[in-house]
Amino acid sequence: MMKNTLQLSLVQANIIWENIPVNLEHYSNLCQDIKSTDVLILPEMFQTAFTMQPEKVAEKMEGRTMEWMADLAKRVGGVVTGSLVIEEEGLYYNRLIWMRPDGTYAYYNKRHLFRMVGEEEVFQAGKKRLVVEWQGWRICPMICYDLRFPVWSRNKQDYDLAIYVANWPNQRSYPWVQLLKARAIENLAYVVGVNRVGHDHESNYYSGHSGVNNYKGEVQALLQQKEGIIERAISLDALQQFRKAFPAWMDADEFDLKEDK
Repeated sequence: MMKNTLQLSLVQANIIWENIPVNLEHYSNLCQDIKSTDVLILPEMFQTAFTMQPEKVAEKMEGRTMEWMADLAKRVGGVVTGSLVIEEEGLYYNRLIWMRPDGTYAYYNKRHLFRMVGEEEVFQAGKKRLVVEWQGWRICPMICYDLRFPVWSRNKQDYDLAIYVANWPNQRSYPWVQLLKARAIENLAYVVGVNRVGHDHESNYYSGHSGVNNYKGEVQALLQQKEGIIERAISLDALQQFRKAFPAWMDADEFDLKEDK
C-alpha cells in the first residue's frame, strides 16, 4: 500500500548499562502512549548501551528482544527498528532489526565499526547495505559510525528516507548534527537520526539530538538533553516534487560500490 504521508516515532531514551530486562520495560513504558505509527525507531544497542563485551549480552535471533520487538510492532501496527547485539555461530554482530507488524523482519549488520573503542576487534562488519520498502517508501537504515561515510550512504536513487540509529556522545554532537544535514542535502532524501541520552558506565554523556531532516537539510524536529518521543509525519509528494524541480541526482557521478550480493 502506498502512503504519501509516513508517520515516524523517534524514541530517545537513557539506556541502563547492559541491563536488558530493565531497558525493555522502560521502552514499553515510554511507548505506551503510541497507539499507532508507521515506523518506530530506537537507538543503537537500545537494550544494552554501546558495549564492547558482547559475550555478556548477546542474544539469538529467536531471543527475548526479538519477541519484544515483534509484540510492539504488532501493537502499534508499524515497523519497529533499532540495533542490538546478536550472536551467530560464535560471531557477534551489531545488528539492526527491521521488525514488521506481522512478525517478519529484515536486518542489517553495521558496516563501519568504531575502531576508536575497538569495535572491529569484537564484532563482525556488515558487507551489504539494506534497503527496504514499507508503505510505498524506500528506506535505508544504518548505524551510528556509518554516518561519517558518504559513499556507503550514497543514494543510488534507491531510497527516499535514510535512518541512522546511534550511541553518539555529546563531545561529538556537532558532527552528528551537521552530517545528518549533509546526508540529506547530498542524497535528496529525508534523513532521521535517533540517539540516546544520559550517561554510560564510564560517565560519557549523550545529549541526544535525535531529529528529522528534510531533503533540503532543514531540521524539522529535534530533541536534546532529555528522554522523549518525536512524532513527525513526512511527505513523499513533497520529496518527489523537490527532486523534480531540483534534479541534482541526474548529474551524480557513477561508481561501483563493492558489497556482497
